[in-house]
Amino acid sequence: MVRSLLFAGCPASRLRNTPAIRLSVTANESAPEGEASLADEPEVRQELADGDRTSVPGVVSGHPSSPLAWTELADIADSEGRPLDAFAYAAVAAELAREQLAESGWQPGDPVSWSDERNRPYLRALDTQRRAAEQLGLDSRATRLADELATADAEAPARIASEFTPTQLITIVAAAGMYEPAATTEAHTGEPLAEPTAADAAGED
Repeated sequence: MVRSLLFAGCPASRLRNTPAIRLSVTANESAPEGEASLADEPEVRQELADGDRTSVPGVVSGHPSSPLAWTELADIADSEGRPLDAFAYAAVAAELAREQLAESGWQPGDPVSWSDERNRPYLRALDTQRRAAEQLGLDSRATRLADELATADAEAPARIASEFTPTQLITIVAAAGMYEPAATTEAHTGEPLAEPTAADAAGED
């Protein structure tokens, strides 16, 4: 339900080309007092919102230090079944996020709240990298990433799984075309319809 609401009002044809994860990052929520947070990225958010999945690499090129842009790129790779790319892109996103957080006083093991939407690129990047590590057979790395995510915010794994996992979202988007209504036909009652004749099939002049 939540994932469907993210796309409310968007035509299915547009959804098929949108970034894997639609943006929910806003500047309206802030970290709990005393907690570090990532910087807001309004320009990146706007460019991602205005573009589609094919435009995300360009956003990354224009904002190479943006954790959000790299996280979007990682999620697209994940949704397309490219775990090597997803792992690499998510690793960059997570490292950039750690650097930003450290500049505001964060240390490894400190909380990074999911409730502050600016922090979600970091938390999402950890989970995307974890999923890719599992697919690549990097079990110990996947475990460390899962531990880092749970330490940052114990609620984040469940929230990501329910709201932001791209493979789930893409499945819903792709299925939208399966339910497009067929051409309408009127129900007929009373006398049965006449069988078509050879002339009908050939067309009348």
